[in-house]
Amino acid sequence: MIGQLRGRLAEKRPNHLLVDVGGVGYVVQISLSTFAALGDLHSELTLLIHTHVREDQLSLYGFVTTREKHLFELLLSVSGVGPSLALKVLSGMSAEEIVPAVRRGDLAQLVRIPGVGKKTAERIVLELRDKLAPTDGSEPVRATPRTELESDVLSALLNLGYERRDAERALEGLARGGAAGGFESVLRAALSRLSPPARQAARFQD
Repeated sequence: MIGQLRGRLAEKRPNHLLVDVGGVGYVVQISLSTFAALGDLHSELTLLIHTHVREDQLSLYGFVTTREKHLFELLLSVSGVGPSLALKVLSGMSAEEIVPAVRRGDLAQLVRIPGVGKKTAERIVLELRDKLAPTDGSEPVRATPRTELESDVLSALLNLGYERRDAERALEGLARGGAAGGFESVLRAALSRLSPPARQAARFQD
C-alpha cells in the first residue's frame, strides 16, 4: 500500500494531479482544498496517500495535511460514503468548517455540499460526532518527510506524553531553524519548545 508520495508536480487539475516520482507518473485524486495548497507546476511536493483498492481498480487519494487525510478516512467509515463523496465533502467545506458542523449537527450546512442529501448528512453526524475532536483554530500540521532521527525524536516525545500535533510542530520549528546534532541534543531542543505534559519529561531534562 502506498502511504506517501514525494516527487515533481507534473500536472494539476482541481480534482486530480500527476506526480512524477523517479520517472513514474502517479495519478492522484485530490480535493479542492488540497488543490489550493499546491505549488507551481514542476515544483517538488509531498503528499500523504490513501490507497483505495477494489477488485478492478486501485486509486490513490492525496492530501497535504494530516487532518484532511484523517477526515477523509473517517468519512469513509460512514455507511454509504465512498471515496468520491468523501472528496466532495472535503471540497465543499474546509476541515475547520466540517468538524464544528458535524459536532453541532448542522445538517443544513452539510446538505449544501453537492451530492450530500439529508439522509447522508444525518449518517455523517450520527456516526462521526463523537469521533471528531474540537478544532482549535490553529494551522493544520503539514505532511513533510522526516529523517530517521526526526522519527526517533517524535517517537520519544509521544512516549513522554506529548500530543502528536505539538510534537510535530516542535520538530518542524527545529527544522526551519536549522537545528542539528544527535538524538539527545535534538530531543532536548524539542523539549525546550514544549511545556512538560508529565513528570517523566521533567525528569529527563534534569
